[in-house]
Amino acid sequence: MIQSEICELLGIQYPVFQGGMAWIADGKLAAAVSEGGGLGIVAAGNAPGEYVREQIRVAKSLTEKPIGVNIMLLSPCADEVAQVVVEEQVAVVTTGAGNPAKYMESFKAAGIKVIPVVPSVAMAKRMERLGASALIAEGGESGGHVGELTTMVLVPQICDASKLPVIAAGGIADGRGVAAAFMLGACGVQMGTRFLSAQECTIHPVYREKILKATDLCTMVTGKRLGHPVRSLRTQFARDYAKAEYGQASDEELETMGTGALRLAVQEGDLKKGCFLAGQIASVVKEVQPAAEIIREVIEGAEPILKRAPSWVK
Repeated sequence: MIQSEICELLGIQYPVFQGGMAWIADGKLAAAVSEGGGLGIVAAGNAPGEYVREQIRVAKSLTEKPIGVNIMLLSPCADEVAQVVVEEQVAVVTTGAGNPAKYMESFKAAGIKVIPVVPSVAMAKRMERLGASALIAEGGESGGHVGELTTMVLVPQICDASKLPVIAAGGIADGRGVAAAFMLGACGVQMGTRFLSAQECTIHPVYREKILKATDLCTMVTGKRLGHPVRSLRTQFARDYAKAEYGQASDEELETMGTGALRLAVQEGDLKKGCFLAGQIASVVKEVQPAAEIIREVIEGAEPILKRAPSWVK
């Protein structure tokens, strides 16, 4: 069985995190992942604090194992969500889209492990100085907000630049990806797109079907003009947004166009106005499975690959 220092640090069985997918990663999914031996993560997104509190309590009612909360620092609700995770005694906080410096003191005082998502070496070094417990090195292959560097390039550089445990994210959905991440120096992985096919994931059936039928060239990145690039499936909305982004639309019009688009995809399966976030690895996802089965499958798939590694050295 694959175990690493991140398992001991967080009290989890397998070094597998579930990504903090806004409006998708709710308490039910987080609990299922944690019960399956990984780290389930409730996504705050732009939701208000009381919604996040509710989802944390849902997760805790379904599992006694550690759960995490992902805070999107650009959210107008970030301050209240940060207070909620302290009050609810969450075990782990992951952060994205910003710098969590203003919250670090209160998180540490509450005994919360802080694991920021970092898209660059500079950000990794900054987070280590702030006192982060570990780092999630997320490459541009991932769904949602993305950086410039790929996982293959980013992970070894983060591992070289920091003494903290590194979790690899972006483009990982099976045992081969897990094995590759460990070879690059990571001690765990985070998967988002793979868990879109979990039985406990409550996305709209249209969204799930789009993932199960995805091809290798099914995603695209929009939002670079506004400084917040996002990877999603090539739907009518994504194509329309890209046309507006590189046309005559103002920044305000683009912001309005994108507002609420993810919720329309998640809750209504709206192919015209919904933004279906997904990583480039979506085409590998082929069936609906319980979250616990997904975790076991990727770990068991990685083990023989890693055991075979010595045979390559003559």
